[in-house]
Amino acid sequence: MSHHDLVVLGDCNPDLLLSGDVIPRFGQAEQLLDATELTIGGSGAIVAAGAARLGLNTALIGLVGDDELGRIQLDALRARSVDVGAVVVERGVSTGLSVVLSRGGDRAILTRPGAVGAFHADLVDRELLGSARHVHVSSYFLQVGMHTGLPALLREAREAGAAVSLDTNWDPSGGWNGGLRTLLSLVDCLLPNEEEARRITRTDSPRAAAAALAAQVPTVAVKLGAAGALARSGDAVAESSALGVEVVDTTGAGDAFNAGFIAGRVRGENLGACLGLAVACGSLSVRALGVDGQPTLEEAERARQAAAR
Repeated sequence: MSHHDLVVLGDCNPDLLLSGDVIPRFGQAEQLLDATELTIGGSGAIVAAGAARLGLNTALIGLVGDDELGRIQLDALRARSVDVGAVVVERGVSTGLSVVLSRGGDRAILTRPGAVGAFHADLVDRELLGSARHVHVSSYFLQVGMHTGLPALLREAREAGAAVSLDTNWDPSGGWNGGLRTLLSLVDCLLPNEEEARRITRTDSPRAAAAALAAQVPTVAVKLGAAGALARSGDAVAESSALGVEVVDTTGAGDAFNAGFIAGRVRGENLGACLGLAVACGSLSVRALGVDGQPTLEEAERARQAAAR
């Protein structure tokens, strides 16, 4: 088993991106859109694609159905140099799909989870998991089948020497726990966005949320959208402004941020440098639909340096 910089335990369902006049009007009204694209979707898959784009040897572990959507997704990930050999293809399960209604700086997401909720710990390739320098868990609240077995998997990964990061993503149930609070003791880095962080901690500001979460995990990085991001590790605090990029589509920007932050950690950079790289990756990702805006490491570093001048 070869060494991997990053192994993602995550959701793997395509995104159907629709942009333009996307607010539906019922009554059989027909609307014309500016652009449509079927692209890599699922937070886990997008993080994996972004990390591979940054030069990390990256593998994804997940579940798709034995169907056309699953095949499209896996082919697209292979084309971006993501190792998908441990993604389980299962008959009788349907690959999920997210329909993303994008209006430049904002979006609405309609998701059928499909295989995402059926993924469970017994399907995880333990040898591959043990090969990782870093393990990332995406869409915790959607991966309901993983909740029971995930703590043991993360303990195993940490015992093998891996660092662990987690992004909860949105909680459709509205509970904002689902075992998360007991899991945090096994997480090195938590990567929520502002709204998620505030709902998890029941606080009213991103800084208060970051402080509350930093008392439970070693490092927290909170995504603030167009305002950039802030990170906290113990008493150390870093902030970074978003880059000035013309926004085409914000889908996957948070996942591109995650990939950048993880890449910085794998490279041994300090908190501020990790945050700067993450913000550069997230900012640049909005310049095109889907994953097409994800930057290379050279592009992200060049943009970060230009912003610092």
